[in-house]
Amino acid sequence: MLPQTNENHLGMEDYRHLVEDLSVKHRAKQSLRLLMAAGSLATPAVREGLHHPDPAVRIGCCQVLDHFMDESALPELLENLHHKNEMVRAWAMHALACDRCKEGACRPGEDQVIPIAAEMLIHDESRRVRQMAAGVLGPSVHRRPDVQWALEYARDHDPHPVVRKIAGWYTPGGPIYKRLTLKSSRVRSGVTSVLP
Repeated sequence: MLPQTNENHLGMEDYRHLVEDLSVKHRAKQSLRLLMAAGSLATPAVREGLHHPDPAVRIGCCQVLDHFMDESALPELLENLHHKNEMVRAWAMHALACDRCKEGACRPGEDQVIPIAAEMLIHDESRRVRQMAAGVLGPSVHRRPDVQWALEYARDHDPHPVVRKIAGWYTPGGPIYKRLTLKSSRVRSGVTSVLP
């Protein structure tokens, strides 16, 4: 159990306890909140958690790294893309590929991560992983032809209707594709205001 202390004064052993508590159902939510509040200070303990035997711990650690990416965690995240638990794979991919959630300065290279997410969208056996892949790939659809191809393929051929639906949102004719087209054209024209 974590000692009663101000969360700004936690040490590495405290962070390790918080990571361990991600596996305890009634402590997991508070532990995740404290790890998020710690941000990059907790990164060493979070990286250790990416090797934990409990999938819940790995998922929580991926969620923290999704917001506070640390380049040194890339090998562990990439390793978790092959974990037997579908939600570990999904959250590892999300942490690697999603730009929307990042609060830190470090983001993995798009050229390394986007092809992995596209491969998972097309080939992962879990529809939850494929759903997550479609969502994280979508914002790149106007920058990368390989992403548009993968999303169109999933829209037309995925065996699960939810994956087809999400992929369709980001392909030509889809509602999010249209919004991203407007945003992309405003950025190219130098207009920085965002329409509601």
